[in-house]
Amino acid sequence: MDKKNTTIGVLLILAAFASVLYFAPKPTPPPAGGSTTPPAAAVTGVPLPEAAAPLSAASANTTAATPLPATAPAPVSDLAAVARDSADATITTLANDYVEVRLTDFGGAIRDVAMKKYLAVQGEPAPFVFNQAHADPILAFTADSFPGLDSKLHFERVSATATEVVYRAVFENRLEVTRRYTIHAPGDASGDPYRISHETTFRNLTKETAPLPRAAVSLGTTALLGPSDYGLYLNVASDDGKETQLIDRGDLQGGGLFNALGIRNNPPKAVIENTTSVQWGAVKNQFFASILTLEKPGTAIIARRVDFGATTTGLPNVGITGAVRLELPVLAPGATAGFKGDLYVGPKEYTRLAKFDHNEDRVMQFTRNFYTRMFLSGYVAPAMNTLLKALHSVVGNWGLAIVLMTLLLKLISLPFTLKASRSAKAMQKLQPLMVGIREKYKDNPQKLNQATMELFKEHKVNPMGGCLPVLITIPLFVGFFAMLQSTAELRFQGFLWVHDLSAPDTVGHVMGFPINIMPLLMAAAMVFQMRLTPQPTVDNAQVKMMRFMPYMVALFCYSFSCALALYSTINGLFTICQQLLVNKYTKDETPAVTTGPGGRPLKNVTPRKK
Repeated sequence: MDKKNTTIGVLLILAAFASVLYFAPKPTPPPAGGSTTPPAAAVTGVPLPEAAAPLSAASANTTAATPLPATAPAPVSDLAAVARDSADATITTLANDYVEVRLTDFGGAIRDVAMKKYLAVQGEPAPFVFNQAHADPILAFTADSFPGLDSKLHFERVSATATEVVYRAVFENRLEVTRRYTIHAPGDASGDPYRISHETTFRNLTKETAPLPRAAVSLGTTALLGPSDYGLYLNVASDDGKETQLIDRGDLQGGGLFNALGIRNNPPKAVIENTTSVQWGAVKNQFFASILTLEKPGTAIIARRVDFGATTTGLPNVGITGAVRLELPVLAPGATAGFKGDLYVGPKEYTRLAKFDHNEDRVMQFTRNFYTRMFLSGYVAPAMNTLLKALHSVVGNWGLAIVLMTLLLKLISLPFTLKASRSAKAMQKLQPLMVGIREKYKDNPQKLNQATMELFKEHKVNPMGGCLPVLITIPLFVGFFAMLQSTAELRFQGFLWVHDLSAPDTVGHVMGFPINIMPLLMAAAMVFQMRLTPQPTVDNAQVKMMRFMPYMVALFCYSFSCALALYSTINGLFTICQQLLVNKYTKDETPAVTTGPGGRPLKNVTPRKK
């Protein structure tokens, strides 16, 4: 029966992993990137007159005056298309030591943002560019929410300096729209260098009341970062001040395991719009994010998938774009109104985002799912991230910082694990006596439990003592996993033979299968550790299942970032050394037990020899 149960359990676990691998989103290459150099028409900080000159007839839309649309969404397809920038666009660049913000006068919005501290491709000098291929420029009004006042409308550039640019346009000869963007100058410590201050103002030019539509501004577009990015963090997020809501790409894609089994119908969706208070909204991938924090909360968050076109591999190349819905007021004749906020476009660095005032660090998704919440990842992951960054500031290498952090955590938990190891060894020594008790009272469960508890009490053994290391290790493992998956600092960081700690350490392929060294070392350490650790159970099914676990963990972690396997390997090696010392210096002081409940002698209870 034990063998049968073990076989069934192993088959079920293999089936579960096979289903996860089969139905998981397939890795796709990032969209084809254009040049990160602004076109010839671009200018950087060219001074212009501060006063707003009257617009020429060519720059103003002269359509006959009609009431502004309350909302007139255009028909949408399942996938949004990548927009083509106008060849006549003039690009203005605002720059500091961290970013180059490139703005277009079509839509008066941000075309893309280049991050000087982060590379697009490892080993190449070009910086990573957020929103390089996009459905809309960032902060442009979406065409389905404000027809006519979108990225196709030309704005006049009113003024431009090295850190600020102002655009102006007249919509239908009755609404003046002014858009201002400001970044922090190089060396300015008053704010975050990745943050862009923005303000849009509407002015009613007519003598009639003008109702404004429920417009939406784009948060940007993003895609997968490479073959090792499975899209777990490719989503649109919003926060109402209390909790963060996510719209994953998979929510729009439909399908899934239950859909394939016919349990439910989950068709693809063209768009998802969640009505909620939006204190900040974000579009993000695994390591970078665009976060708009509004002075006055928005009313909804919108998400759509974006088709980046065919790829040479034949795999789908699908990203995601988002927008925030804004409730704009009714304008009296000559009145002005608008909205303002701070736009962060940069890396997902926890220590940086944690300094903001509206919980923008929640974009890290340290509590991504039920398991990370259950094991307190929201507390463990931030602490581990802070510790890891502090160690890196001392040693200067992220891989070495992970090793030192692992050793430090093991030293902190050493008293608990030593006590648990001794308890497990004592439990192992009592197993022959427990077998005798089970045989003696196999027909009397009550006396069996009583005799077992007296056995533990007499030898001062806590049967739950061996569980303590697991209770300590699991939250650390889950927290470290959650922290690693979205920490931008580890991207393209090498250690020993590893070229990128945020990706698998693939050294080659055998028949197309990747050979990742670090997960194999992790599995070997776990197997050796398990052979050294006393097994306090005599249930053959449980023993076989426990022996099988290292291979299952290695399979589970095989395609994840090798930083996680590095952490687990160092943890396992330390535990091996610890267990060798425990096994060497713990004396066998467990005498034979011949008494049962009430002090009555036990018959036929003889410790079995190993």
